[in-house]
Amino acid sequence: MSEGRAVPQVGEPLSGFTVGVTAARRSEEFTTLLTRRGATVVHAAAIRIIPLVDDAELERVTRELIDNPPEIAVATTGIGFRGWMEAADGWGLAEQLGAALSTARLLARGPKAKGAIRAADLREEWSPVSESSAEVIDHLLAEGVEGKRIAVQLHGATTEWEPLPDFCEVLRVAGAEVVPVPVYRWTQPDDPTAMDRLIELTVGGGLDALSFTSAPAVASMLIRAKEIGLIDPLLNSLRTRVLAVCVGPVTAAPLEALGVPSTMPGRARLGSLARHIAEELPRRSMRLRAAGHDVSVRGGCVVVDGEVRQLAPAAMALMRTLAHRPGRVVSREELLSVLPGGGEDTHAVETAIARLRTCLGAPKIVQTVVKRGYRLALDPVDCGDD
Repeated sequence: MSEGRAVPQVGEPLSGFTVGVTAARRSEEFTTLLTRRGATVVHAAAIRIIPLVDDAELERVTRELIDNPPEIAVATTGIGFRGWMEAADGWGLAEQLGAALSTARLLARGPKAKGAIRAADLREEWSPVSESSAEVIDHLLAEGVEGKRIAVQLHGATTEWEPLPDFCEVLRVAGAEVVPVPVYRWTQPDDPTAMDRLIELTVGGGLDALSFTSAPAVASMLIRAKEIGLIDPLLNSLRTRVLAVCVGPVTAAPLEALGVPSTMPGRARLGSLARHIAEELPRRSMRLRAAGHDVSVRGGCVVVDGEVRQLAPAAMALMRTLAHRPGRVVSREELLSVLPGGGEDTHAVETAIARLRTCLGAPKIVQTVVKRGYRLALDPVDCGDD
């Protein structure tokens, strides 16, 4: 799409919005659900899944549980429990593992975990309506766990930002002997380039929303942002201008612990997540009335009178900065500081503003304030004091 060319919206709720996708599994399916609704998608898998059959630690724990079965076993994810059983089958241990778990009281965190248990010809004793790990903990603590041997199927590697290690620690503090089962282990991507770009886009406001479908994906992105020195800018952006959207409360937990607000669908499903994004972004988007035009500034474009206008990075940076303080004057020096590449000559700002006006197709939206700078020319009903 050429810079500044208007593309009429055709009714898709996410037209003009840019959504970051961090999913490793089913990312193509999720991307399709979003693009069908008009979104521009930037994808970077935040984790790399380790094949379970190749995981020596999982095999060791599996043999330990066969030799010494747990009294209670907690299945936290459907893919994790199912993968564990498939890996055991690959090691010739499926029958022995099934026999060991059949003697345990099985708890399932949600319907997917429950389905995986039943697919293994086992039966869960209890599952919370909320699909919440916290409710599982409350249930166990209420009945008492002191002295009991409990196997907990994890869903990722232990990090400071993942909720399930805390799950195990709570049970240990209450007196249980906890055996973590490290299924569905993950590492960071071999090549972090795509994730670095997604982090930078989030920091720069180039996304409207950043979506997460697992707590490990959240943890991996936070780890990488810390490694490249962008953890504070990333968290600030997620707190202020880029909407964090999570598939469910377990995924959202690491963000909430850091004071990052998030939103999620009523059901932890990909389809529900896509629909939720399509409802939330239009509802939350900033709409301005400037110089007689309806203007909406989004992560990667500007919508003017219902038409999507793609802007170059320099023009987009200026528009975001002006929209951040609608109607107020922004100095040339401040606008120069946000231009890609920066510089010391404010003439670069004048050139970039001229190009921005052309790309918007409505030059009067951006108003020059002599000797002071520029501002969006809000219609009087919306305009505040300078």
